[in-house]
Amino acid sequence: MIQRHSFFFTDLQREASRELSLLSIVAQSFFQPFSIVDNLLVILTALTSGAGIGFNRAMLFLKKDDRLKGEMWLGPQSAEEAATIWEVLSHPGIGYIEIIEHNRSLVARNADTLSRRIRDLSYSLEAAVLSVPALPVRDKHIYHVREAGSDPLVDEKFHAIIDVDEFLCVPLVAGDTSFGVIILDNAITGNSIGLREVELAGLCGLIAGNYIHSAELHQKIIDMERMAALGEMAAFITHQLRNPLTVIGGFADQILNGRASGNKRERNLGIIRDEIRRLEDFVEKIARHFKTRSKEPEYFDLRPLVEDVLRNPAIADKSAAIRLVLKMPKETPEVLGIPAAMAEVVRNIVDNALDATPPGGEVVIRGARRNTSWFVLSVKDSGAGIPSRDLDRMFTPFFTTKEKGMGLGLLFAKRMVEASGGRVEIQSRQGKGTLIRLILKCREKEETS
Repeated sequence: MIQRHSFFFTDLQREASRELSLLSIVAQSFFQPFSIVDNLLVILTALTSGAGIGFNRAMLFLKKDDRLKGEMWLGPQSAEEAATIWEVLSHPGIGYIEIIEHNRSLVARNADTLSRRIRDLSYSLEAAVLSVPALPVRDKHIYHVREAGSDPLVDEKFHAIIDVDEFLCVPLVAGDTSFGVIILDNAITGNSIGLREVELAGLCGLIAGNYIHSAELHQKIIDMERMAALGEMAAFITHQLRNPLTVIGGFADQILNGRASGNKRERNLGIIRDEIRRLEDFVEKIARHFKTRSKEPEYFDLRPLVEDVLRNPAIADKSAAIRLVLKMPKETPEVLGIPAAMAEVVRNIVDNALDATPPGGEVVIRGARRNTSWFVLSVKDSGAGIPSRDLDRMFTPFFTTKEKGMGLGLLFAKRMVEASGGRVEIQSRQGKGTLIRLILKCREKEETS
Protein backbone atom coordinates (compact mmCIF):
# COMPACT_ATOMS: atom_id res chain seq x y z
CA MET A 1 0.00 0.00 0.00
CA ILE A 2 1.18 3.49 -0.88
CA GLN A 3 -0.06 6.59 0.90
CA ARG A 4 0.48 9.88 -0.93
CA HIS A 5 1.03 13.09 1.07
CA SER A 6 0.82 16.68 -0.09
CA PHE A 7 3.33 19.21 1.22
CA PHE A 8 1.58 20.43 4.37
CA PHE A 9 2.82 20.49 7.93
CA THR A 10 0.89 20.55 11.20
CA ASP A 11 1.88 20.90 14.85
CA LEU A 12 5.63 21.25 14.22
CA GLN A 13 6.04 22.56 17.77
CA ARG A 14 6.07 19.03 19.14
CA GLU A 15 9.46 17.93 20.43
CA ALA A 16 10.82 21.31 19.36
CA SER A 17 14.39 20.66 20.46
CA ARG A 18 14.85 17.86 17.91
CA GLU A 19 13.33 19.93 15.12
CA LEU A 20 15.50 22.93 15.97
CA SER A 21 18.57 20.70 16.08
CA LEU A 22 17.68 19.30 12.68
CA LEU A 23 17.09 22.71 11.09
CA SER A 24 20.22 24.16 12.72
CA ILE A 25 22.42 21.45 11.22
CA VAL A 26 20.84 21.88 7.79
CA ALA A 27 20.82 25.69 7.80
CA GLN A 28 24.40 26.25 8.89
CA SER A 29 25.74 23.99 6.14
CA PHE A 30 24.29 26.21 3.41
CA PHE A 31 26.47 29.12 4.51
CA GLN A 32 29.65 27.12 3.95
CA PRO A 33 31.67 26.83 0.74
CA PHE A 34 30.86 23.15 0.25
CA SER A 35 29.62 21.42 -2.89
CA ILE A 36 25.95 20.65 -3.53
CA VAL A 37 26.60 16.96 -2.86
CA ASP A 38 28.31 17.73 0.46
CA ASN A 39 25.42 19.91 1.59
CA LEU A 40 22.91 17.26 0.56
CA LEU A 41 24.99 14.86 2.65
CA VAL A 42 24.32 17.12 5.63
CA ILE A 43 20.57 16.83 4.98
CA LEU A 44 20.81 13.05 4.77
CA THR A 45 22.64 13.07 8.10
CA ALA A 46 20.03 15.34 9.68
CA LEU A 47 17.40 12.83 8.57
CA THR A 48 19.28 9.81 9.93
CA SER A 49 21.04 11.11 13.06
CA GLY A 50 19.71 10.74 16.58
CA ALA A 51 19.76 14.54 16.93
CA GLY A 52 17.55 14.84 13.86
CA ILE A 53 14.54 12.77 12.82
CA GLY A 54 16.18 9.41 13.31
CA PHE A 55 15.53 7.40 10.16
CA ASN A 56 17.95 4.48 9.86
CA ARG A 57 19.02 5.03 6.25
CA ALA A 58 18.71 7.70 3.57
CA MET A 59 19.09 7.16 -0.17
CA LEU A 60 19.51 10.05 -2.64
CA PHE A 61 18.48 10.11 -6.31
CA LEU A 62 19.09 13.23 -8.42
CA LYS A 63 17.47 14.29 -11.68
CA LYS A 64 19.90 14.56 -14.60
CA ASP A 65 18.30 15.74 -17.82
CA ASP A 66 15.30 13.44 -18.34
CA ARG A 67 16.49 10.65 -16.04
CA LEU A 68 16.59 9.94 -12.31
CA LYS A 69 19.91 8.46 -11.20
CA GLY A 70 21.14 6.99 -7.92
CA GLU A 71 23.69 9.24 -6.21
CA MET A 72 24.47 7.95 -2.70
CA TRP A 73 23.13 5.91 0.18
CA LEU A 74 23.91 6.95 3.73
CA GLY A 75 23.38 4.67 6.69
CA PRO A 76 24.60 1.67 8.65
CA GLN A 77 24.68 -1.88 7.44
CA SER A 78 24.01 -3.39 10.85
CA ALA A 79 22.56 -2.55 14.26
CA GLU A 80 26.07 -2.40 15.75
CA GLU A 81 27.28 0.06 13.14
CA ALA A 82 24.08 2.09 13.58
CA ALA A 83 24.67 2.46 17.32
CA THR A 84 28.21 3.73 16.71
CA ILE A 85 27.13 6.22 14.04
CA TRP A 86 24.21 7.59 16.05
CA GLU A 87 26.38 8.02 19.13
CA VAL A 88 28.94 10.04 17.15
CA LEU A 89 26.41 12.25 15.38
CA SER A 90 24.30 12.86 18.50
CA HIS A 91 27.25 14.23 20.47
CA PRO A 92 26.52 17.75 21.82
CA GLY A 93 28.14 20.53 19.81
CA ILE A 94 28.65 18.62 16.60
CA GLY A 95 28.64 20.96 13.62
CA TYR A 96 28.72 20.94 9.86
CA ILE A 97 32.50 20.42 9.60
CA GLU A 98 32.34 17.22 11.63
CA ILE A 99 29.24 16.08 9.73
CA ILE A 100 30.88 16.68 6.34
CA GLU A 101 34.05 14.81 7.30
CA HIS A 102 32.17 11.92 8.91
CA ASN A 103 29.84 11.47 5.97
CA ARG A 104 32.58 11.66 3.37
CA SER A 105 34.36 8.81 5.11
CA LEU A 106 31.12 6.86 5.56
CA VAL A 107 30.10 7.17 1.91
CA ALA A 108 33.62 6.29 0.81
CA ARG A 109 33.57 3.26 3.10
CA ASN A 110 30.27 2.22 1.55
CA ALA A 111 31.61 2.62 -1.99
CA ASP A 112 31.52 -1.12 -2.56
CA THR A 113 28.25 -1.74 -0.73
CA LEU A 114 25.32 0.62 -0.16
CA SER A 115 26.21 3.55 -2.41
CA ARG A 116 27.49 1.39 -5.25
CA ARG A 117 24.23 -0.57 -5.32
CA ILE A 118 22.13 2.41 -6.28
CA ARG A 119 24.54 4.11 -8.67
CA ASP A 120 23.56 1.59 -11.33
CA LEU A 121 19.88 2.53 -10.96
CA SER A 122 18.54 4.93 -13.60
CA TYR A 123 14.93 5.68 -14.50
CA SER A 124 13.39 7.61 -17.37
CA LEU A 125 11.16 10.45 -16.18
CA GLU A 126 9.41 10.68 -19.55
CA ALA A 127 8.12 7.12 -19.75
CA ALA A 128 4.35 6.67 -20.08
CA VAL A 129 4.25 4.55 -16.92
CA LEU A 130 6.53 5.37 -13.97
CA SER A 131 7.32 3.35 -10.88
CA VAL A 132 8.78 4.18 -7.47
CA PRO A 133 11.27 5.85 -7.02
CA ALA A 134 10.64 7.93 -10.20
CA LEU A 135 6.91 8.36 -9.61
CA PRO A 136 7.19 10.76 -6.62
CA VAL A 137 9.55 12.99 -8.63
CA ARG A 138 7.02 13.40 -11.44
CA ASP A 139 4.04 13.83 -9.10
CA LYS A 140 5.88 16.11 -6.61
CA HIS A 141 4.22 14.33 -3.69
CA ILE A 142 5.58 12.37 -0.74
CA TYR A 143 4.94 8.63 -1.13
CA HIS A 144 4.70 6.50 2.02
CA VAL A 145 5.16 2.89 0.89
CA ARG A 146 4.08 0.22 3.40
CA GLU A 147 3.89 -3.04 1.42
CA ALA A 148 6.59 -2.65 -1.20
CA GLY A 149 6.96 -6.36 -1.91
CA SER A 150 3.42 -6.69 -3.23
CA ASP A 151 2.94 -3.20 -4.65
CA PRO A 152 3.01 -3.06 -8.49
CA LEU A 153 4.05 0.62 -8.39
CA VAL A 154 7.42 -0.24 -6.80
CA ASP A 155 10.23 -1.14 -9.19
CA GLU A 156 11.34 -4.74 -8.48
CA LYS A 157 15.04 -4.06 -8.91
CA PHE A 158 14.83 -1.08 -6.55
CA HIS A 159 12.93 -3.14 -3.97
CA ALA A 160 15.51 -5.90 -4.17
CA ILE A 161 18.21 -3.38 -3.31
CA ILE A 162 16.43 -1.50 -0.51
CA ASP A 163 15.08 -4.81 0.90
CA VAL A 164 12.40 -3.30 3.17
CA ASP A 165 8.62 -3.15 2.77
CA GLU A 166 8.10 0.27 4.41
CA PHE A 167 9.91 3.39 3.26
CA LEU A 168 9.29 7.05 2.50
CA CYS A 169 9.90 8.81 -0.82
CA VAL A 170 10.45 12.58 -0.39
CA PRO A 171 10.78 14.56 -3.64
CA LEU A 172 13.15 17.54 -3.68
CA VAL A 173 10.80 20.25 -4.90
CA ALA A 174 11.17 23.96 -5.60
CA GLY A 175 8.20 25.69 -7.22
CA ASP A 176 7.03 23.54 -10.11
CA THR A 177 10.30 21.63 -10.44
CA SER A 178 11.51 18.39 -8.89
CA PHE A 179 15.26 17.88 -8.62
CA GLY A 180 15.35 14.38 -7.18
CA VAL A 181 14.09 12.24 -4.32
CA ILE A 182 15.28 11.06 -0.91
CA ILE A 183 14.28 7.53 0.13
CA LEU A 184 14.11 6.93 3.90
CA ASP A 185 13.64 3.70 5.84
CA ASN A 186 14.05 2.07 9.23
CA ALA A 187 15.71 -1.16 8.10
CA ILE A 188 17.71 -1.54 11.33
CA THR A 189 15.15 -0.78 14.04
CA GLY A 190 12.03 -1.79 12.13
CA ASN A 191 10.19 1.22 13.56
CA SER A 192 7.10 2.31 11.65
CA ILE A 193 7.11 5.76 10.02
CA GLY A 194 4.68 8.19 11.67
CA LEU A 195 3.05 11.41 10.51
CA ARG A 196 5.57 13.56 12.37
CA GLU A 197 8.47 11.88 10.56
CA VAL A 198 6.65 12.38 7.26
CA GLU A 199 6.14 16.09 7.97
CA LEU A 200 9.75 16.76 8.96
CA ALA A 201 11.14 14.69 6.10
CA GLY A 202 8.93 16.69 3.74
CA LEU A 203 10.30 19.91 5.19
CA CYS A 204 13.84 18.68 4.52
CA GLY A 205 12.81 17.80 0.98
CA LEU A 206 11.57 21.34 0.41
CA ILE A 207 14.77 22.78 1.89
CA ALA A 208 16.93 20.53 -0.29
CA GLY A 209 14.90 21.29 -3.43
CA ASN A 210 15.09 25.04 -2.89
CA TYR A 211 18.78 24.80 -2.07
CA ILE A 212 19.49 22.98 -5.36
CA HIS A 213 17.35 25.50 -7.23
CA SER A 214 19.19 28.43 -5.63
CA ALA A 215 22.57 26.82 -6.33
CA GLU A 216 21.66 26.34 -10.00
CA LEU A 217 20.49 29.96 -10.30
CA HIS A 218 23.70 31.11 -8.63
CA GLN A 219 25.75 29.05 -11.08
CA LYS A 220 23.87 30.61 -14.02
CA ILE A 221 24.69 34.07 -12.67
CA ILE A 222 28.34 33.06 -12.29
CA ASP A 223 28.36 31.74 -15.87
CA MET A 224 26.87 35.01 -17.14
CA GLU A 225 29.41 37.03 -15.18
CA ARG A 226 32.16 34.77 -16.46
CA MET A 227 31.10 35.34 -20.06
CA ALA A 228 31.02 39.09 -19.48
CA ALA A 229 34.44 38.89 -17.81
CA LEU A 230 35.80 36.86 -20.75
CA GLY A 231 34.64 39.55 -23.15
CA GLU A 232 36.25 42.22 -20.99
CA MET A 233 39.40 40.14 -20.68
CA ALA A 234 39.60 39.67 -24.45
CA ALA A 235 39.30 43.41 -25.01
CA PHE A 236 41.89 44.11 -22.32
CA ILE A 237 44.40 41.56 -23.64
CA THR A 238 43.91 42.78 -27.21
CA HIS A 239 44.63 46.33 -26.07
CA GLN A 240 47.70 45.27 -24.06
CA LEU A 241 49.13 43.23 -26.94
CA ARG A 242 48.37 45.67 -29.75
CA ASN A 243 50.65 48.50 -28.61
CA PRO A 244 53.90 46.54 -28.16
CA LEU A 245 53.23 44.48 -31.31
CA THR A 246 52.70 47.66 -33.30
CA VAL A 247 55.97 49.07 -31.98
CA ILE A 248 57.84 45.83 -32.68
CA GLY A 249 56.39 45.62 -36.19
CA GLY A 250 57.24 49.23 -37.04
CA PHE A 251 60.84 49.12 -35.89
CA ALA A 252 61.40 45.66 -37.37
CA ASP A 253 60.16 46.96 -40.76
CA GLN A 254 62.68 49.81 -40.61
CA ILE A 255 65.51 47.31 -40.06
CA LEU A 256 64.31 44.89 -42.75
CA ASN A 257 63.77 47.67 -45.30
CA GLY A 258 67.25 49.05 -44.77
CA ARG A 259 65.96 52.39 -43.44
CA ALA A 260 67.79 51.87 -40.14
CA SER A 261 71.54 51.45 -39.99
CA GLY A 262 74.31 51.97 -37.46
CA ASN A 263 73.18 53.59 -34.23
CA LYS A 264 69.56 53.72 -35.38
CA ARG A 265 69.59 49.98 -35.99
CA GLU A 266 70.94 49.34 -32.48
CA ARG A 267 68.31 51.67 -31.03
CA ASN A 268 65.55 49.85 -32.90
CA LEU A 269 66.79 46.45 -31.71
CA GLY A 270 66.89 47.76 -28.13
CA ILE A 271 63.31 48.98 -28.39
CA ILE A 272 62.19 45.64 -29.89
CA ARG A 273 63.93 43.77 -27.05
CA ASP A 274 62.25 45.95 -24.40
CA GLU A 275 58.81 45.49 -25.95
CA ILE A 276 59.30 41.72 -26.13
CA ARG A 277 60.21 41.68 -22.45
CA ARG A 278 57.12 43.74 -21.75
CA LEU A 279 55.03 41.14 -23.60
CA GLU A 280 56.71 38.29 -21.74
CA ASP A 281 56.00 39.98 -18.40
CA PHE A 282 52.36 40.55 -19.36
CA VAL A 283 51.82 36.96 -20.51
CA GLU A 284 53.53 35.60 -17.40
CA LYS A 285 51.27 37.65 -15.12
CA ILE A 286 48.15 36.57 -16.97
CA ALA A 287 49.19 32.90 -16.87
CA ARG A 288 50.06 33.08 -13.17
CA HIS A 289 46.72 34.67 -12.31
CA PHE A 290 44.61 32.08 -14.13
CA LYS A 291 46.73 29.10 -13.19
CA THR A 292 44.71 26.36 -11.48
CA ARG A 293 45.70 25.85 -7.87
CA SER A 294 47.90 22.77 -7.72
CA LYS A 295 48.81 22.73 -4.02
CA GLU A 296 46.67 22.29 -0.96
CA PRO A 297 46.74 24.93 1.81
CA GLU A 298 48.99 24.25 4.76
CA TYR A 299 49.82 25.95 8.05
CA PHE A 300 53.00 28.06 7.94
CA ASP A 301 54.76 30.86 9.81
CA LEU A 302 53.73 34.18 8.26
CA ARG A 303 56.31 36.53 9.79
CA PRO A 304 59.42 35.19 7.94
CA LEU A 305 57.43 35.29 4.70
CA VAL A 306 56.54 38.97 5.22
CA GLU A 307 60.14 39.80 6.15
CA ASP A 308 61.39 38.12 2.96
CA VAL A 309 58.91 40.15 0.89
CA LEU A 310 60.16 43.41 2.44
CA ARG A 311 63.76 42.43 1.61
CA ASN A 312 62.85 41.98 -2.06
CA PRO A 313 65.09 44.36 -4.10
CA ALA A 314 62.14 45.84 -6.03
CA ILE A 315 60.27 46.56 -2.79
CA ALA A 316 63.42 47.95 -1.17
CA ASP A 317 64.03 50.30 -4.11
CA LYS A 318 60.47 51.62 -4.06
CA SER A 319 60.56 52.21 -0.31
CA ALA A 320 63.81 54.21 -0.39
CA ALA A 321 61.95 57.53 0.05
CA ILE A 322 59.04 56.06 2.05
CA ARG A 323 58.94 54.94 5.67
CA LEU A 324 58.14 51.21 5.65
CA VAL A 325 57.08 49.96 9.09
CA LEU A 326 56.54 46.34 10.15
CA LYS A 327 54.59 45.74 13.37
CA MET A 328 54.22 42.02 14.03
CA PRO A 329 54.81 40.00 17.19
CA LYS A 330 58.01 37.99 17.14
CA GLU A 331 55.98 34.82 17.67
CA THR A 332 52.94 34.61 15.42
CA PRO A 333 50.48 31.73 15.06
CA GLU A 334 50.76 29.63 11.95
CA VAL A 335 48.24 30.64 9.29
CA LEU A 336 46.54 28.52 6.64
CA GLY A 337 47.43 29.12 3.00
CA ILE A 338 49.76 28.31 0.13
CA PRO A 339 53.09 29.95 1.09
CA ALA A 340 54.25 30.79 -2.46
CA ALA A 341 50.87 32.29 -3.36
CA MET A 342 50.68 34.20 -0.08
CA ALA A 343 54.13 35.68 -0.70
CA GLU A 344 52.91 37.00 -4.04
CA VAL A 345 49.73 38.33 -2.44
CA VAL A 346 51.69 40.25 0.21
CA ARG A 347 54.19 41.51 -2.37
CA ASN A 348 51.40 42.80 -4.65
CA ILE A 349 49.60 44.58 -1.81
CA VAL A 350 52.78 46.16 -0.42
CA ASP A 351 53.83 47.17 -3.94
CA ASN A 352 50.44 48.84 -4.51
CA ALA A 353 50.72 50.64 -1.16
CA LEU A 354 54.18 51.97 -2.06
CA ASP A 355 52.93 53.14 -5.47
CA ALA A 356 50.07 55.02 -3.79
CA THR A 357 52.25 56.68 -1.14
CA PRO A 358 54.12 59.91 -2.01
CA PRO A 359 57.78 60.43 -1.02
CA GLY A 360 58.03 61.09 2.71
CA GLY A 361 54.88 59.08 3.39
CA GLU A 362 54.46 55.89 5.39
CA VAL A 363 53.33 52.33 4.75
CA VAL A 364 52.57 50.23 7.83
CA ILE A 365 52.34 46.43 7.75
CA ARG A 366 50.71 45.15 10.92
CA GLY A 367 49.95 41.62 12.09
CA ALA A 368 47.84 40.61 15.08
CA ARG A 369 45.70 37.72 16.24
CA ARG A 370 42.01 38.68 16.18
CA ASN A 371 40.89 35.70 18.25
CA THR A 372 41.74 32.03 18.64
CA SER A 373 40.78 31.26 15.03
CA TRP A 374 41.83 34.27 12.96
CA PHE A 375 44.99 36.27 12.29
CA VAL A 376 44.85 39.66 10.54
CA LEU A 377 47.64 41.02 8.34
CA SER A 378 46.96 44.61 7.31
CA VAL A 379 48.76 47.02 4.97
CA LYS A 380 48.01 50.74 5.40
CA ASP A 381 49.34 53.42 3.05
CA SER A 382 49.25 57.22 3.36
CA GLY A 383 48.29 57.91 -0.23
CA ALA A 384 45.42 59.84 -1.76
CA GLY A 385 42.90 57.07 -1.14
CA ILE A 386 40.38 55.51 -3.49
CA PRO A 387 37.21 57.33 -4.59
CA SER A 388 34.11 55.78 -3.03
CA ARG A 389 32.66 55.14 -6.49
CA ASP A 390 35.61 52.84 -7.26
CA LEU A 391 35.74 50.86 -4.01
CA ASP A 392 33.13 48.31 -5.10
CA ARG A 393 35.10 47.67 -8.30
CA MET A 394 38.49 46.97 -6.73
CA PHE A 395 38.07 43.18 -7.06
CA THR A 396 36.74 43.39 -10.62
CA PRO A 397 39.08 41.81 -13.23
CA PHE A 398 41.19 44.38 -15.10
CA PHE A 399 39.91 47.35 -13.10
CA THR A 400 42.81 49.43 -11.79
CA THR A 401 43.47 52.91 -10.47
CA LYS A 402 47.15 52.67 -11.49
CA GLU A 403 48.29 54.08 -14.82
CA LYS A 404 50.19 50.91 -15.75
CA GLY A 405 48.33 48.40 -13.59
CA MET A 406 46.66 45.27 -14.91
CA GLY A 407 43.86 45.12 -12.37
CA LEU A 408 44.63 41.53 -11.31
CA GLY A 409 46.59 41.94 -8.07
CA LEU A 410 43.68 42.36 -5.65
CA LEU A 411 41.57 39.79 -7.49
CA PHE A 412 44.45 37.30 -7.20
CA ALA A 413 44.75 38.10 -3.48
CA LYS A 414 41.04 37.53 -2.98
CA ARG A 415 41.11 34.19 -4.81
CA MET A 416 44.15 32.88 -2.93
CA VAL A 417 42.99 33.98 0.52
CA GLU A 418 39.43 32.72 0.06
CA ALA A 419 40.75 29.39 -1.27
CA SER A 420 42.22 28.88 2.20
CA GLY A 421 39.05 29.88 4.03
CA GLY A 422 40.00 33.50 4.70
CA ARG A 423 38.82 36.80 3.29
CA VAL A 424 40.12 40.18 2.12
CA GLU A 425 38.74 43.54 3.26
CA ILE A 426 39.49 46.99 1.88
CA GLN A 427 38.81 50.41 3.40
CA SER A 428 39.76 53.76 1.93
CA ARG A 429 39.05 57.47 2.38
CA GLN A 430 40.18 60.10 -0.03
CA GLY A 431 43.06 62.04 1.46
CA LYS A 432 43.48 59.45 4.25
CA GLY A 433 44.96 56.47 2.43
CA THR A 434 43.91 52.85 1.97
CA LEU A 435 43.84 49.91 4.39
CA ILE A 436 43.77 46.30 3.17
CA ARG A 437 43.25 43.44 5.61
CA LEU A 438 44.02 39.79 4.96
CA ILE A 439 41.96 37.81 7.48
CA LEU A 440 43.58 34.40 7.66
CA LYS A 441 42.70 31.19 9.44
CA CYS A 442 45.31 30.38 12.06
CA ARG A 443 46.21 27.38 14.13
CA GLU A 444 44.36 27.64 17.41
CA LYS A 445 46.26 27.96 20.66
CA GLU A 446 46.88 24.70 22.44
CA GLU A 447 45.49 24.56 25.94
CA THR A 448 48.13 24.42 28.66
CA SER A 449 47.62 22.32 31.74
